[in-house]
Amino acid sequence: MNERLSSIVIQAAAAAFFFSGCHAQAQPQPEPAGRLQAKQAFVAKRQVVVAAHPLAAEAGHAMLKLGGSALDAAIAAQMVLSLVEPQSSGIGGGAFLLVWSAKDQRLYAYDGRESAPAAARADRFLDGSGQPLAHLDAVANGRSVGVPGVLAALELAHRRHGKLAWREPFQPAILHAAEGYAMPERLHALLEWDGALREVRDAKDIYFDAAGRPRPVGSLLKNPALAGTLRRIALGGARAFYEGEIAQDIVRAVASHRRPGDLTERDLAAYRAIEREPLCGLYREHRVCGMPPPSSGGVAVLQMLGILERTDFARAAPNSVDAVHLFSEAGRLAYADRNRYVADPAFVPQPLAGLLAPEYLTARAALIGARSMGAAQPGMPQGALAWSDVPAEVSAGTSHISVVDAEGNAVAMTTSIEYAFGSRIFVRGFLLNNQLTDFAFVPESAGRLAANRVEAGKRPRSSMAPTIVFDRAGRLQMVLGSPGGSVIINYVAKTLVAALDWGMDMQEAIASPNFGSMNGPTLIERGTPYEDLGDALAERGHILKFTRLTSGLHGIERVPEGWRAGADPRREGVARGE
Repeated sequence: MNERLSSIVIQAAAAAFFFSGCHAQAQPQPEPAGRLQAKQAFVAKRQVVVAAHPLAAEAGHAMLKLGGSALDAAIAAQMVLSLVEPQSSGIGGGAFLLVWSAKDQRLYAYDGRESAPAAARADRFLDGSGQPLAHLDAVANGRSVGVPGVLAALELAHRRHGKLAWREPFQPAILHAAEGYAMPERLHALLEWDGALREVRDAKDIYFDAAGRPRPVGSLLKNPALAGTLRRIALGGARAFYEGEIAQDIVRAVASHRRPGDLTERDLAAYRAIEREPLCGLYREHRVCGMPPPSSGGVAVLQMLGILERTDFARAAPNSVDAVHLFSEAGRLAYADRNRYVADPAFVPQPLAGLLAPEYLTARAALIGARSMGAAQPGMPQGALAWSDVPAEVSAGTSHISVVDAEGNAVAMTTSIEYAFGSRIFVRGFLLNNQLTDFAFVPESAGRLAANRVEAGKRPRSSMAPTIVFDRAGRLQMVLGSPGGSVIINYVAKTLVAALDWGMDMQEAIASPNFGSMNGPTLIERGTPYEDLGDALAERGHILKFTRLTSGLHGIERVPEGWRAGADPRREGVARGE
């Protein structure tokens, strides 16, 4: 590590350590998951990064201060998240990135979604009697592990958008892994909730004490194995992960699991990230852009916005029955289409033009009446084939990073290992994903194949929805995204309408109550004023579910002073910049 970078990283680590209020002796009680703590909007004149932990945000900010690009900052933040937020994302998972190049005036999209091994077959998650496995049995399973894609995607993007040498964004994470970091509150709470890592020898030594209890909040954690892994990748590039000793250890860990998988070294060596065409559409006077399939996030968010634009939503006040009703009904329609049609475009033709055609959205919007439709049926857009319907998948292990640099470049990156702690397979200091459980467990229903069924080399459908918004003049206006499994689509759409329709600033829009529907019950965030709408919504036929909706939204918007950033009060994220 060069002297200037070392100084910046050490200063940033100290600032983040102080900010979090954690040190080796302090043991504050963790906040319950989902409890909101007020956060102020962060305004920066030149550049800003928002990430899910102070150390990750500080690492990204350190790259920006060195003259690095938004992409360099995103790499640094992701590597630190691999360390401090192992339950959510990391080098054992995948990611989708949108990158805005101010110089090119062009938006790029990079697909680092995991892929199925060559040996994968459609019955992968069926038991001996042909019934789908219980979800957790499928998750904690070597067969749930897809070929990780995040490093390949970051390296592909770095070749075009990086300014610093590839090795430099890795240095903060290497330093923190080797010298230690404070046990985060959220990680501690999740380790108490799910004790599976107690049974994993190398992970147990890091996160648990001799009595098998999670180490206290604020206690010093070290992960020398991850430090060594990151050093190899920093020096050897992503190929050092996909070939050689790291790849061999990944394959060995998957094959030796009590429910062994079939991932091979050849699968890892063959993996390639893909540059795709961003998916964009208009919402009122704004151009909203997201990821195309295999993510369903971009198309479903655009469908929801397009349907809402064709209703009276613009006149619906926040915290009103009309707003929740219309938004939830739009969600039902979008999720119905998503659940039937969206899958890996290399295997299944995607009717994107039909799903976003103005006349189709008008016809879908016309289905919304005064009462809830309960469960929407998928439509038949132009170019669609007949597939079976598959419910939205459930996951919790995801994170989001938003960055704008001093040149006006931007990154929206959603990154995931799928379920909390992924497959629970721990190798060389990191957890492997369980993303293959995002495939349809039942490959065929009522004589129709599932578009999202398991196939060799296929990428499972995702709900990740990194989003970049442009104003009517084509200027970069917003950068945002969220974790949250299939509810991500609702979280992102809610934040967009809160900002664009209700005039909230980015922090207010993020912190506003979450609500919506995935074509099931109408979800209302517990402990918010929206609970008071329950009786009126029930009168309109809504089946209600009051629940925690723990988004992790991170967003940035253009303001006259520069950039205003917001971090979700439901999690530990912060913004850093100047």
